[in-house]
Amino acid sequence: MKRHSIGLIVALLLTGCARQSPEPPRQALTTHPGSKLLMPVTPPAGLYSDYIHDSANIYGVDETLVKAIIQVESGYNPSVVSKSNAIGLMQLKASTAGRDAYRLKGRHGQPSTHELKDAATNIDLGTAYLSLLQKQLAGISNPETRRYALTVAYVNGVGALLRTFSANRDAAVAQINAMTPQQFYQHVQRKHPAPQAPRYLWKVNTAYRAMR
Repeated sequence: MKRHSIGLIVALLLTGCARQSPEPPRQALTTHPGSKLLMPVTPPAGLYSDYIHDSANIYGVDETLVKAIIQVESGYNPSVVSKSNAIGLMQLKASTAGRDAYRLKGRHGQPSTHELKDAATNIDLGTAYLSLLQKQLAGISNPETRRYALTVAYVNGVGALLRTFSANRDAAVAQINAMTPQQFYQHVQRKHPAPQAPRYLWKVNTAYRAMR
């Protein structure tokens, strides 16, 4: 990619972030400029939009968050498979998130690779899984903080996140509710034990705000 194209994409991303209020401190948005920064600011017009819209409505999940996760996870490539065998648009592992989403839908077993490479099925199951995580984080009162927590939970689990506050779930949620969204964001950047969690939150949040 040409140097001026990279600069343009970075500028567009940061401009999208600057329009949102309130926002994490500027340094939090420039701390992790990893490889995913060169993703398109928005997906191609209308790509999978009906699937995303329908699934978000069915499961009560933020539609823009689903889009941002797809953008970061797969760049809207439905056939991508990671080294850890996460598959498709929302990079679902059949034996974990896939199995949990199946159970929510009253099904036994786990989805096949073929199913997870199907855009409609992957979005449906990925959004169903987000809804499960969202229910576990329902005690977080601030919607922005809850979105940050949901993003981190999607990549590293609810338990790992809450344990950065307390071994007791209720105590952890109480500590989170005493924070502003910006304080929670910075806590994840400093305290989460998984190196990918702070980067992932930054990437998804950047994509999210560029899409608003």
